[in-house]
Amino acid sequence: MPSDMSVLTPAITAAPPAEARRSPGYWQSVLTRLLADKLAMAAGGVVLVLLALALFGPWLAPADPYQASMMKRLAPIGSPGYLLGSDELGRDMLSRLIVGARLSLFMGLTPVLFAFVIGSAIGILAGYAGGWLNTAIMRTIDVFYAFPSVLLAIALSGALGAGIFNSLLSLTIVFIPQIARVAEAVTAQAKGRDYVEAARASGANALAIVRVHVLGNVLGPIFVYATSLIAVSLILASGLSFLGLGVKPPEPEWGLMLNTLRTAIYVQPWIAALPGVMIFITSIAFNLLSDGLRSAMDNKS
Repeated sequence: MPSDMSVLTPAITAAPPAEARRSPGYWQSVLTRLLADKLAMAAGGVVLVLLALALFGPWLAPADPYQASMMKRLAPIGSPGYLLGSDELGRDMLSRLIVGARLSLFMGLTPVLFAFVIGSAIGILAGYAGGWLNTAIMRTIDVFYAFPSVLLAIALSGALGAGIFNSLLSLTIVFIPQIARVAEAVTAQAKGRDYVEAARASGANALAIVRVHVLGNVLGPIFVYATSLIAVSLILASGLSFLGLGVKPPEPEWGLMLNTLRTAIYVQPWIAALPGVMIFITSIAFNLLSDGLRSAMDNKS
């Protein structure tokens, strides 16, 4: 009888199966499927270009984005020295669009990053703990779903006041409940897996089980969902700046540029639409890249 128990013990304490830990072969297959998705790769190329503009924009801009000239205000596209025209104060539009990529992407990516960390922690805690703690956390999160994201972001920004920090804080609060709900759902599903039950029966504590057996399975779906929120975050951040609740002049930010150029739409409609085109292209690129990543991580595909 002791010999039989010695045979069974390693089966309980051994490393979890491939389903519990994402093996290198799994990630290689994900990368292979992602590289085969031409649409996702094209979107990824656009994202890389935008990130390059955000990092090196001040050195790539052909002119000073803050230099105004009332004598050259609203110059049409293709004017000498103004490839994409000038804005309502005579500032070079091309330079402001390039430099504005840094602040616009920062406003779009940062809230999602913080919400991913905080929301994942809250959701994983609620999903694994269960019981009254799960009920208390999830019912509190459900309160935020009584308000549309746009309305909640405007209300929070209006209460906190205009500014970059307050906008980032407002958007982070908006996205935390959404990510936390997804994290709670996938954690509750992973909690019932056989390898988790085996680890629990072997005497492993809750922290070790979550760190070794749960995180590897839930962070992927949570991350993919978080990437789909980047486009929403970018649009909401631009909307807050357009309403005067986000970035303040004279900083180049696409939403703020739409606001300042709205009076020029009847004079130079193409120039007034340029910041909106940049927001549209960026949002579509992040959405397509997120869809490609979701498809690549789908085992059934």
